[in-house]
Amino acid sequence: MVQSSGDQASSTADAPDAARAAWEQAVAGVLAKARRVDPSEITQPASALLATTTYDDILVDPLYDPSTETPEPTLPGRFPFVRGRDAARDVTRGWHVTALYGGAGTDPAEVNTAILDGLTTGVSALWWSPSTDDPAADLTRALDGVLLDLAPLTVRAGADTAAVGSALFALLDARPDGADPTTTHIGLGADPLTARFVGTDAASVPDTLSLAAAAAARAEPIRAICVDGTVFHDAGASEAQEIGAAVAAGIEYLRLATESGMAVADALDQISFRIAATDAQFETIAKFRAARRVWARVAQVVGAPEHGGAPQHGVTSSAMMTQRDPWVNLLRTTLGAFGAGVGGADQVTVLPFDAALPPDALGVSRTFAERMARNTQLLLLEESHLGRVLDPAAGSWFVEDLTDRMAQAAWEVLQRIDAAGGYTAALDSGSLAEEIAATRARRDDDIAHRRFAVTGVTEFPNLAEKPLTADRVAPTAARYGEAFEQLRDRSDAHLAATGERPSVFLAPLGTVAEYNARTTFAANLMAAGGIAAMDPGPTDDLAEAARSAGATVAVVCGTDKRYATEALDAIASLRSAGVTRVLLAGPRKALAGTAAADDESLGPDGHLTLGVDAVAVLTDLLDMLTSQGAPA
Repeated sequence: MVQSSGDQASSTADAPDAARAAWEQAVAGVLAKARRVDPSEITQPASALLATTTYDDILVDPLYDPSTETPEPTLPGRFPFVRGRDAARDVTRGWHVTALYGGAGTDPAEVNTAILDGLTTGVSALWWSPSTDDPAADLTRALDGVLLDLAPLTVRAGADTAAVGSALFALLDARPDGADPTTTHIGLGADPLTARFVGTDAASVPDTLSLAAAAAARAEPIRAICVDGTVFHDAGASEAQEIGAAVAAGIEYLRLATESGMAVADALDQISFRIAATDAQFETIAKFRAARRVWARVAQVVGAPEHGGAPQHGVTSSAMMTQRDPWVNLLRTTLGAFGAGVGGADQVTVLPFDAALPPDALGVSRTFAERMARNTQLLLLEESHLGRVLDPAAGSWFVEDLTDRMAQAAWEVLQRIDAAGGYTAALDSGSLAEEIAATRARRDDDIAHRRFAVTGVTEFPNLAEKPLTADRVAPTAARYGEAFEQLRDRSDAHLAATGERPSVFLAPLGTVAEYNARTTFAANLMAAGGIAAMDPGPTDDLAEAARSAGATVAVVCGTDKRYATEALDAIASLRSAGVTRVLLAGPRKALAGTAAADDESLGPDGHLTLGVDAVAVLTDLLDMLTSQGAPA
């Protein structure tokens, strides 16, 4: 039979629905097998059981299909700038690889050498801080021989920003005639409003406005104000909270500038944003795209939509950097740089992998750490060619949906700040800090329960790594997994004092095949808190093995089937051998059919499961194992 064109169209339209239904059925089958139930008992649609929720309460589905397709965003360089602010970006260069130079205590001459070396080895933009109490002289020495028309400059000078700005203007005025000022891109980095959130030194608001007015009058494209969203991120903010708070601060700058007499378009052209890039690559991609959309909407509201494309400086997250197993930070920063670059950041700074540690803690040179940070971006640009396409994530059903939802969530944050009276009022009342603190507490709880994994810290820790020194870098961020690292510090202190780490005894039941999964789980959990696990292997006499090990804490490990017949005898045997605390690797229901169900004194002193509050459990164990007189 010949199929009509109408039938063909209907068949084509039904195909995605049929494919989706088949996939849902397959998902139900896999979940049913994992849960040992009939597929009919799985809640439909089965895919909903695989969905996750971000800290902005954005639902992330496990699969996106044409049903979630949205209208194609406008091209890069056009309002609302979701796909990028610069339609003419050099695709052979990509984003600017931006390295941080200078800072208190550094030698300006050495900074200059490092800058010139960096510019010949892959750095394409500079982020500079003064070294001494004479910032103007520092600037002149640090930039000696640097061609600012080839290397954009961003300044981080705190309270000295106005002085540095004046010195920079003088430096630009002294350039030879004929230099094209429009090719010199500079950000002066004045950030009094966001600096106030964390209490750091910054230029005053009046000085910032004066600097912005002076910058706006110059021929060079100079932006005096940087809204530093990373301060919110470092305090624990979600992606939407970071965007919302940063845009609220941007609006405050916009209001202050226009009240001082600056035109709206000129005021918009004085503002840039700094945004944190994390190892959650898709959320990072969406965050940069959503941030541009939200700020463009602000520019539209004030009547200058074509000026809504503010530059973005992506900086890899300080909060995600770990002190334990810090080499993993190389992977985290790679993902962060990837997300920021694909998300359309104009410049990206990758923090050195040992940024959370004191200098030389790992025995590697500063130049090595900085070279790895630089080469991370160069690999993405030069070998993976990520910069050759503007907004390569465009059209992805997932990324477009996530961008839209994140922009909406950020706008709601902005509305709450506005309802509180604006950025400064929300700062003064504490409402902004409280909202961010609530997100931080939620994340900390997930980390404590190991629902949020921090590789090398909460999962797969290396208990044999070199103990850290007591001297640490002052914390600048609410680092993920820091509570576990503090437990590891306690273990290191015990090791230094006694020559041994705190330890627990693993009491295996049955064959290796039976207990291996739970001994591995228990050992990994203990190591996350700096506690060693003594595994005797298969044994017929747990009491003697525990006694020989001098154990005071034991973890019984086996299958639920073994527990039903052997767990209580094993617990009693361990207690007779002097073990004062016995834990069971498994849920309470594993002993449901035993005498322990009626008499809890016959059962273990606690249960170790996937959902346990690991920080609380490990803290309690360390309190016991490191107390005076307790054996290690």
